[in-house]
Amino acid sequence: MTRLKETYLNEIMDGMTKKFGYKNVMEVPKLNKIVINMGVGEAKDNSKLLDAAIKDMEIIAGQKAVVTKAKKSVANFKIREGMPIGCKVTLRGDKMYEFADRLINLALPRVRDFRGVNGNAFDGRGNYSLGIKEQVIFPEIEYDKIDKVRGMDIIFVTTAKTDEEARELLTLFGMPFKK
Repeated sequence: MTRLKETYLNEIMDGMTKKFGYKNVMEVPKLNKIVINMGVGEAKDNSKLLDAAIKDMEIIAGQKAVVTKAKKSVANFKIREGMPIGCKVTLRGDKMYEFADRLINLALPRVRDFRGVNGNAFDGRGNYSLGIKEQVIFPEIEYDKIDKVRGMDIIFVTTAKTDEEARELLTLFGMPFKK
């Protein structure tokens, strides 16, 4: 069991119960899953770029990535329905906690001029979205072996009912929100 998961089971549940006055431990919000999404717009011209993005994502996430395809045809972007245009990974369980630990403690502090993540990126239902501009911040990625710097979206899906509960949950996990 990962260190972050052990911390969650003990300290986070106690802290959330005290702050929000839950009567039952099952009411305490949990981290449900983490979805990592990487859109590769240039993949319409060169499929090798998508393969490189998938390889990078699999190294970062530690599990197989799924290719995402265009839902609609858009003439201005020269995209047809069904074309591969990105990739995503859904992490659950121990891999999710391990990735969250690496993101919060290793990757985010490596961002240039880092002052914290945006605290307003909640969706109203207790989920948090985070955009990263370059995959190089992850220690698993070797700078010499990347062909292109790519960004990604990381979505933390929680069982929290409100943004306030989700913010407190992620703060207890160690998410560095801007003051």
